Amino acid sequence: MEQFLASVEKRAFSMASMAVGNRDDALDIVQDAMFALVRRYSHKQREQWRPLFFTILNNRITDWHRRHKTVSRWQLLKEKFARGDGDSEEIDFDPGTLEDTSGSGPEQRAFSQHTLEVIEAAVGRLPPRQQQAFLLRCVEGFDNAETATAMCCSAGSVKTHLSRALTALRVQLEEVR
Repeated sequence: MEQFLASVEKRAFSMASMAVGNRDDALDIVQDAMFALVRRYSHKQREQWRPLFFTILNNRITDWHRRHKTVSRWQLLKEKFARGDGDSEEIDFDPGTLEDTSGSGPEQRAFSQHTLEVIEAAVGRLPPRQQQAFLLRCVEGFDNAETATAMCCSAGSVKTHLSRALTALRVQLEEVR
């Protein structure tokens, strides 16, 4: 269990801090989610921990928003996300298709940082359910069923939220160009 928690710790903190905009609250949320997983689900099989943990984390983030009634902020990707057909039933997104800019020069790093800031601002304007669907599907790599479980909704709702999120992001990011 410790190994699993260590493997998701940074991503969970990143998700929570982007969602709530406050490092201290994000730490509390992640810690609470980890404790809940250990207390309630440590007896489950290892392959069940990941979806259970992200379900708990998303619920804790949702609870925080209900208590604080603030707009969430979620920062996401490196450079780009797949452009799909707006009428498509299934959104195909492969996080592995993102460009690796780790070895780039200062100009590319500055461009990448600016791009991240633009994407973060665009994602921050999405409704919370669209943000969750986008983050879980596109960043965490969950499939529709796992995302539906984590979000406590149907797979069809996940597809709808993700499609609307990608459409809104495309529109917002096209306006920036």
